[in-house]
Amino acid sequence: MIEGRTILCFASGYDAPPTSKHHLMGLLAEKNTVLWVNYHGSRRPTVGRADISAGMGKLLQIARGLQRRGPNLWVLTPPVVPLPSSRWARCVNRRLLRRRIDRALRRVGEGKPVQVWTFAPDVAYLLDDLDAEKVVYYCVDDFSQFAGYDRQQVLADEADLCRRADLVVTTSQALQAAKAPLNPNTILVSHGVDYEHFARALDDDLAIPPDVAEIPQPRLGFFGLIHDWVDIDLLAAVAASRPQWRLVLIGDANTDTTPLQRLANVHLLGRRPYEQLPAYCRAFDVGLIPFVINDLTRSVNPIKLREYLAAGLPVVATPLPEVAHDQPYVTVADGPDGFVAAIESALAQPSHLRTARSRSMAGETWGRKLWTVCDALAHPPAAVAAAQAPA
Repeated sequence: MIEGRTILCFASGYDAPPTSKHHLMGLLAEKNTVLWVNYHGSRRPTVGRADISAGMGKLLQIARGLQRRGPNLWVLTPPVVPLPSSRWARCVNRRLLRRRIDRALRRVGEGKPVQVWTFAPDVAYLLDDLDAEKVVYYCVDDFSQFAGYDRQQVLADEADLCRRADLVVTTSQALQAAKAPLNPNTILVSHGVDYEHFARALDDDLAIPPDVAEIPQPRLGFFGLIHDWVDIDLLAAVAASRPQWRLVLIGDANTDTTPLQRLANVHLLGRRPYEQLPAYCRAFDVGLIPFVINDLTRSVNPIKLREYLAAGLPVVATPLPEVAHDQPYVTVADGPDGFVAAIESALAQPSHLRTARSRSMAGETWGRKLWTVCDALAHPPAAVAAAQAPA
């Protein structure tokens, strides 16, 4: 494992619900100093309400300066010009970021060697100023498919980053296939899970939150960002066809949920603290992953899949390529009729399987995933393969 380094992490908002970057940086902060840079220059903002609200929040974070979020974890939100395709904006951003990062490193880095771990695909233009001993690109999505991103610019920037990185980590087979030709030191590491946290859902003493306890069973649960990759029409069709079922959705909604709001058996609870998710899982009878299948989601490896399973839940999902690997505890179904049939089958499964599902995730912890990444960084796969090749 890595020790005694300053980890310079480029990622999206630290205050968002925890994802892979939060878990991994939290672990690295145990024996290193982590400087998390909230990088928000990848996407041109719109004049929509969500982007305006997010922009105001970023201005507030910029004004706060360097913030300590843990004994060895600091968060910095530098100002950037969010025009990713503009050469002028890149020159300005390079100066802005260099000054603020240098200042922050002098304050918290203690002269330790710096490693760059980036979850953003377009920071290669900053690397010359950072004097990093190692660069890790942790690729968790096909960013070229996100709305608001300049597809060709993202692909060019990401290719540059992949070529310059010491290690590229991908989280799905589709991402691995896309990045491996750009860098021989590209590895596939599926997402992990905070196993001990979510396995608490099997604890009989864990109280179910009042806002869901009052909802009749069976409860079909979902947690996560409700965005345009969630199939709202599918959920509405399922709820309409089975009024005795209750759909409980937890998370911020950044897409039109009107079809769901019209249905009495759909409960949109909003965002809930990560710490409470095991208690909500305890209340669920089935965990749902109702994603639209498109070019973006074909590369997705949903973290919630392992979180549902660690909580002992049967899972019903649309046919995402990465989900099929976790059968038999996951049922893949397409279309409203198939989804309804899969949910009925999941509801009929015996309760003792909750323990088996949970235990199937015991070896999928974030700690093990981080160990795999650190080992590959210390022993580059291309060098290992060359050493093992016959003379």
